[in-house]
Amino acid sequence: MKEYTRKEIDNYIYVKNHGGKDIAYAKSSGVEILEEDGYYFKDLNKNGKLDPYEDWRLPIEDRINDLVNQMSIEQIAGLMLYSQHQAVSTGEGLFARMFSGTYDGKSLKESGKKISDLTDQQKKFLTEDNLRHILLTVVDDAKTAAKWNNNIQAFVEGMDLGIPNNISSDPRHTPNADTEFNAGSGGKISKWPEPLGLAATFDPELVRRFGQVASKEYRCLGISTALSPQVDIATEPRWMRFSGTFGDDSKLSADMAEAYCDGFQTDEETGQWGAESVNAMVKHWPGGGSGEGGRDAHFGYGKFAVYPGNNFEEHLIPFTEGAFKLKNGTKQASAVMPYYTISYDVDIINNENVGNSYSKYLITDLLRNKYKYDGVVCTDWMITKDCPDIASFMVGKCWGVETMSEAQRHYKILMAGVDQFGGNNEMQPIIDAYEIGIKEHGETFMRERFERSAKRLLKNIFSTGLFENPYVDPDYSETLVGNKEFMQEGYDAQVKSVVMLKNKDNVLPICNKKKVYIPKRRVKEGVDWFGNVIPAHEVFPVKDTTVERYYTLVETPEEADFALVFIESPDSVGYKEKEGYVPITLQYRPYTAEFGRKESIAQDKNDVIKNRSYLGKSNTCSNEQDLDIILETKAAMKDKPVIVSMNCKNPTVVEEFESKVQGILINFNVQLEAILDIVSGKEEPSGLLPFQMPKDMKTVEEQFEDVSHDMECYVDEEGHSYDFAYGMNYSGVIQDDRVKKYKK
Repeated sequence: MKEYTRKEIDNYIYVKNHGGKDIAYAKSSGVEILEEDGYYFKDLNKNGKLDPYEDWRLPIEDRINDLVNQMSIEQIAGLMLYSQHQAVSTGEGLFARMFSGTYDGKSLKESGKKISDLTDQQKKFLTEDNLRHILLTVVDDAKTAAKWNNNIQAFVEGMDLGIPNNISSDPRHTPNADTEFNAGSGGKISKWPEPLGLAATFDPELVRRFGQVASKEYRCLGISTALSPQVDIATEPRWMRFSGTFGDDSKLSADMAEAYCDGFQTDEETGQWGAESVNAMVKHWPGGGSGEGGRDAHFGYGKFAVYPGNNFEEHLIPFTEGAFKLKNGTKQASAVMPYYTISYDVDIINNENVGNSYSKYLITDLLRNKYKYDGVVCTDWMITKDCPDIASFMVGKCWGVETMSEAQRHYKILMAGVDQFGGNNEMQPIIDAYEIGIKEHGETFMRERFERSAKRLLKNIFSTGLFENPYVDPDYSETLVGNKEFMQEGYDAQVKSVVMLKNKDNVLPICNKKKVYIPKRRVKEGVDWFGNVIPAHEVFPVKDTTVERYYTLVETPEEADFALVFIESPDSVGYKEKEGYVPITLQYRPYTAEFGRKESIAQDKNDVIKNRSYLGKSNTCSNEQDLDIILETKAAMKDKPVIVSMNCKNPTVVEEFESKVQGILINFNVQLEAILDIVSGKEEPSGLLPFQMPKDMKTVEEQFEDVSHDMECYVDEEGHSYDFAYGMNYSGVIQDDRVKKYKK
């Protein structure tokens, strides 16, 4: 008999198999340990014998086949579900409040439970709906997340076949983690730039390292699937998800996609799948960056992706040449998520205009057959639900199949070749879809169809080692997540992501202890994506204590040696309840669409609105006052330097203020210290633009939504063109190997 080590941690028992795979099981689950040939295994189905799926010595394919043969249709249907957002937080933030549950019918406070305990809703979807894929959002801290993971894994380990949970996360490593698309940790974790900032480094190896760090932290939180990267090439500059991409260039995006997926999935120790591997769910097939007029498909008014430049094929490159061709042993991203959009008129076989997950042409003919992808395909969230309001965020997104029933939508998605339903907690619609399939194709056909998806889904759970050990040590998690080394690496990446557009008369760097004036930002009343009113307010844009480590902060321009103005890129939406369709603007001042299309490209037979043109209509960005603040500050400072630092979510028409200021830095959601280190000369800027900055809104209107690098770029007063791969350091315009490799 071979040696083994048994150790009790938190609520589970850890067994080290010397010469074999380590295992762990919960004390409360009822699982016993089996011994064979001197090795130890978990009796997950509690039948007193070693089944092939419990034997970690066997090939994964053999284990999967054995398990699938033991599964009922109801169990497979549950495996096809991906939960709605789950929060493990006692905080008062938006996501903690939105995604909280009850405990024995009571609030957390009233129940006396811990936040790491399971909610009533979680117990229900795990038991009644057989759900095993969970989306985790905000958590209080790493230790709490680890304890919750252990509790929820112990709960399912005690059920039927003992299939562990696959817990996932949207991106959570940016300094501002609590945003709409990055419903992140809320707890301490290493902080890196937004994906657009990672792209601005033009350094795929840095992104690979990010994946390696993030995967270690994810696994310590119990997370084994990343709902990322977002590799859509952002060929439409007005798209509100632009900042989540790697920019508008297909080659750069492909290189970043490969590095990101490989970093997450490849265990550094084994070079293959391992205990630190995290599945990468690359999104959004076949690319969502060409929304008509820049509108986004989270909303009914933005359901169409269009291809006026006949450039559909290029949008596939980050997938086919990046995420599907990894350098190391895991070979390809283990999962794919299609976007909400209707990729308009690209289906050359069925001539269907339906949401991407409903399209057999996009999923089976292209992704499965042409590109030979056999990993998991999971829909984006809530696409099978109804959409009563085209301007609402928190509704279903059943584009192109609005008249179908929920069961029919599930069936159509399954027949398209998709495996999993994002944001669906209920098993019944999948069972209903199964019954529809039996009537059309017979039970044998439908059982085989369900088994194909089950095998793909289980492969990602087996590959990450969850059947052996789904548990994490809370004390180790607390030590590793956000440790000093990882924090420093993330910060260094933030610094590398900052792009200097302008440095007139070498005004930067400005030495420490100068007197700086920083104006407040004025924010108009607005509404967030969830319909909550945000009152008008003034805010000091940065922490004064941080600034004072570098400069003397003064209250008036008259006292200052220079001014530092913090702004956001223009923010607007393409639809308003009273006006209908309006132009999305990338300038600060009110914009009237003089060059928009007379008729929209996409036509929807199910919609009473046929023409989505906004020609002649006007719109104003919600943060127009950012421009006022720049101009007011310049007037007050007179001949003294004014430096603008813009948090950039989209390409911006900088013509409105460029000639009025001496320096312009743009960043992609970084910490204040990263900006001040560059302004003060402690660090030198090295970032490059991962997109084009447009000359004006005319060129924005006349560019094609699906074509990259097709705008006339802005040229500043010093003759510098703000084109893709442009950036400055203190010696001038950067002309290094990165520029030579990627510059068009």
